[in-house]
Amino acid sequence: MSSNEARLARNAALTVLALVVLRLVAAAWTPLTFDEAYYWTWSKHLAFGYYDHPPAVAFVIRAGTMIAGDTELGVRLASILLALPMSFAVYRTAAILFGGQRVAATATVLLNLTLMAAVGTLIVTPDAPLLVASSFVLFSLAKVLETGRGAWWLAVGAAVGTALLSKYTAMFFGAAILIWLAAVPKLRRWLVSPWPYLGGLVALAIFAPVILWNADHHWVSFIKQIGRARIEDFRPAFIGELVPTQVAFATPLVFILGAMGLHALVWRDAGAFAARMLVNTMFWTIVVYFVWHSLHARVEANWFAPVYPAFAIAAAVAAHLTRWDPRRQRLADFCLRWAAPSAIPMFVLLIVQADTGVLTGYRRDATVRSVGVGWRELAGEIEAVRVRTGATCVLAPDYGTTGWLAFYLPKGSCVVQPTQRIRWVNMPEPSEAQLSGKLLFVDEARPAGRRYLQQNYAKAEKVAELTRKRGPLTIETYSLELLESPKGSVLDRSPPPELE
Repeated sequence: MSSNEARLARNAALTVLALVVLRLVAAAWTPLTFDEAYYWTWSKHLAFGYYDHPPAVAFVIRAGTMIAGDTELGVRLASILLALPMSFAVYRTAAILFGGQRVAATATVLLNLTLMAAVGTLIVTPDAPLLVASSFVLFSLAKVLETGRGAWWLAVGAAVGTALLSKYTAMFFGAAILIWLAAVPKLRRWLVSPWPYLGGLVALAIFAPVILWNADHHWVSFIKQIGRARIEDFRPAFIGELVPTQVAFATPLVFILGAMGLHALVWRDAGAFAARMLVNTMFWTIVVYFVWHSLHARVEANWFAPVYPAFAIAAAVAAHLTRWDPRRQRLADFCLRWAAPSAIPMFVLLIVQADTGVLTGYRRDATVRSVGVGWRELAGEIEAVRVRTGATCVLAPDYGTTGWLAFYLPKGSCVVQPTQRIRWVNMPEPSEAQLSGKLLFVDEARPAGRRYLQQNYAKAEKVAELTRKRGPLTIETYSLELLESPKGSVLDRSPPPELE
């Protein structure tokens, strides 16, 4: 490696480290989202499957809390640090496929500048480990291309298996790999080689515990998630959300570079054909599915996480390898020069807004309900009411509120969601003594909540009304009801809708 290449690698590494430190600071400051609190409860009772997803997110959270405790930083620590191996994989992949440290360094930095990587590793969801595993799927396939050694297919299988432990979306990697092998003449020999199929067995072995968990639970997680692909009624309006949300998650300048790179990889001679096809298939196979999905349901922006390693490499190709006309070259140069100066303030302002609301004058925005601002203070008030009333357990009607209560109430508090018990099938249930005493029901103040209580309890007395606030803004008002004499079992063990 020349001195210039060493400098590029060093600068990329320092940039990634600085961005990781910035995320760690933001992680310690920002309250948990309700999904994170829910996944944190998973991490306290590890299993090989859950109603909503495979188990990787629970293992990631458990690793972080073993180091930094049950704090916001602890929940997010391991997820944020996974950006380091992710960056290594993308750097090496870009260097292998497109032959240069400059492209590799740029792809690595651009990926870390995206909000998909920044917020996607800060806010711990199954997409965080999936993003990292996806980068290793791409890296392992690049090594197959570079070395021609069949043993690298075992690494491909390990990466795909790990991705499947993160999210079922990873099953599309199998289709992408087959399309790549069929499309590149010199790679078709692998279709009659045992190595790719041995790699498939490795992936299956890693994923097998999830299959067994589903088999023991009536296949409920598979039915819930895979059933989403079925179109029952067309609602194509959701297609219009795809591009704007990805412009935001990629950050605008990185998005432009990525789009230019994808164009170049199809229509221009930017790199070897096999390398171009690998990036294209890893990107477009999953994107085509999400376009299909958007015909009947909303596609959340973070679901595109597995295509971002390929997208970042495409952006680096646009910046360094493609011959553009003068006008487009100026655009590419502008996007590359200003990608970091625009993306980093975007991330900082997003965190400041989510935590304070100051940028919108304390008015509501998209983050206000999902981020748990005000929950630490609210939980203290709820605990005071629980002690005053002598309630032995706190109940909540939904998994988000249950997760927040479990995280922010004193450690060891009895917290339970009486409905949707399939969500908590891996967790021990409260004792009979805890459920036979007075119960404190916490829900948003709404008539539907009162009707549920009147149907299921002989006595329900409103004992407090508390607010969750972000600055002067009241986000939610909660009604606290003291319950006694349930008309049946406190826990509703009705089967989930997927099994009815």
